[in-house]
Amino acid sequence: MKRIIVLLLFTIHCSLFTIVAQDQHQVDSLLTALKKHDAARKEFGSHAPAMYDTTAANIIYELSRAYWGNNLDTSMYYAKQCMALSEQIGYKKGIGNAYNSFGIINFNQNNYLPAIEAHNKALKIRQEIGDRKGIAGSYCNIGSVYRVQGRSSEALKLFFDALKINEAMGNKEWQTKNLDAIAITYGEQNNYSEALRYILPSLKIKEELGNKSDIANSYGNIGALYAGMGDFSEALKYQQLSLKMGEELGDKSLMSLCYVNMGFVYLKQGKYEEALKNHLASLKISQEMGSKDDISVADLNVGADYFKEKKYKEASKYLNEGLALAKEIGYLAYIKTSYEWLAQLDSAQGNYKEALEYYKQWIIARDSLVNTENTKKTVALQMNYDFGKKQDSLNAMQAKKDAVAAVEIKKQKQQKIGLLAGLAIMVVFAIVFFRQRNNIKEGKKKSDELLLNILPSEVAEELKHKGSADAKEFIEASVMFTDFKDFTKISEKMTPSELVKEIDYCFSAFDNIIHKHGIEKIKTIGDAYMCAGGLPVANKTHAEDTVKAALEICDFMAKHNKEKIANGELPFEIRIGINTGPVVAGIVGVKKFAYDIWGDTVNLASRMESSGEAGKVNISGSTFELIKDKFTCSHRGKIQTKNKGEVDMYFVS
Repeated sequence: MKRIIVLLLFTIHCSLFTIVAQDQHQVDSLLTALKKHDAARKEFGSHAPAMYDTTAANIIYELSRAYWGNNLDTSMYYAKQCMALSEQIGYKKGIGNAYNSFGIINFNQNNYLPAIEAHNKALKIRQEIGDRKGIAGSYCNIGSVYRVQGRSSEALKLFFDALKINEAMGNKEWQTKNLDAIAITYGEQNNYSEALRYILPSLKIKEELGNKSDIANSYGNIGALYAGMGDFSEALKYQQLSLKMGEELGDKSLMSLCYVNMGFVYLKQGKYEEALKNHLASLKISQEMGSKDDISVADLNVGADYFKEKKYKEASKYLNEGLALAKEIGYLAYIKTSYEWLAQLDSAQGNYKEALEYYKQWIIARDSLVNTENTKKTVALQMNYDFGKKQDSLNAMQAKKDAVAAVEIKKQKQQKIGLLAGLAIMVVFAIVFFRQRNNIKEGKKKSDELLLNILPSEVAEELKHKGSADAKEFIEASVMFTDFKDFTKISEKMTPSELVKEIDYCFSAFDNIIHKHGIEKIKTIGDAYMCAGGLPVANKTHAEDTVKAALEICDFMAKHNKEKIANGELPFEIRIGINTGPVVAGIVGVKKFAYDIWGDTVNLASRMESSGEAGKVNISGSTFELIKDKFTCSHRGKIQTKNKGEVDMYFVS
């Protein structure tokens, strides 16, 4: 069973693969049915109908499914048998089923790449044979792997695609799984109101179907979401309902989860003794089950409880054990939470250097799990799904209207009425056409805006038209680097949130300044900021533009530092370096495009920054030659630089 940390400690129960607990009666029935088919096959000999072989493959697949929940080795044994028989008789559906089992088994073993590979093979076969139910199942399975890898937007797209298919087929059971998957993904992003929007309809369908286990899971999930919204009364109410049903069903995994979530609620209410009691109960059950992901989250919860009680030694023990297990199973959400609590723990003990390192690791894990692009894509997917549902409804209504109109037209024999009806239809089609065209234009506009947030407009246009963008050589461009002096020492005296807020404030101002002067931002690396003039469109004023931007950045920082000193805060002194020369620019990456530049010019620009002084703009001789008639510069002489020897440098006044 896979779960997700939704808040710092809170978990949601996720069962997207219909993992079936081993039912010995069911297994015995399947084995008996398989023996009967084997006997019939032998009796018919070579003249046995093909249905006997395909039925046998289906039974073997069901045997593999029966062991998904608690005996993966046996499940794999039957999946391989299903594959061998299906390949022998050319039974494509059986081959797809076997791949599906391979994918789920690997997923439950935390082998995510083989899981995706197997599910994609299953999907391809199911698409070839037109197995709509199987296609929806593959979408959901692949999406679930993407979700635990932190690829939220890709996961949501597949969940919505699966939901659309199951809604069209009227498959209510699988609609609940798709709705749960969507809700869980939103919950993981802390978007609790949107998550409730999908999980409540899922509960309603489950109550219609009467599956107690599914209803119990939904109770727990709804309680988790209410806790995320701060409604602890409703949270405890639903968790207690879930726990009661879990005890009736003997579902230890669900019971463990409920204890986790109730402990979190008590922790938020300041009832630390009750919180620890529930979390220790969860840990005990998780250890009995031997579930590493359950043990990991239980360790984190117990560690957090001890931290709140200021029992730092015990807190460190459980938090580190939870982190080690999270790394072992490769679960990013748990890793992120581990680093966050360990940063708080070291900060509380005055270990600011260690706290900063944990905070940096938390940022890396957070950015891997959910980033701004994912959020934008998620919103777009949500809009697409909602629009699709509304459009389907409108299309159905329009079809009914057209049918009524057709009947009326047949009844009318007069040419005038027929002509008017025809004109009316033409008007309707014209309206639909123009609305659709406007919708397409609006969608294109949104996608263009997202692309321009990542790439320069010229490069983005080339990418849209060609599907790729060629690397380009620029004979002359001016490259600027900025860096904060003694950043590490100052950052150790600030809280992580203060540090991130300060860097964001400064870099946002830099963005506005360089945009005003027509400079292209390349990237940021920690506290370093890199930009360049004269690209992606070459111009003759790049050196002058870049120096103007650099001087304005210096003025901004000087004013900002005066305010910080007046408030009793430590100032951030900035060094700026500029060099001019040839560079190569282009796109790197496959999943997340990045526009970057390379060349010796870039390296020397970095040396200009590191060889400069705080509050001054340090430029190379090549830049000086281009701007010497427009700015006052003072020659510093030839300065020794790393790997470059002696280089002429100038300060710009």
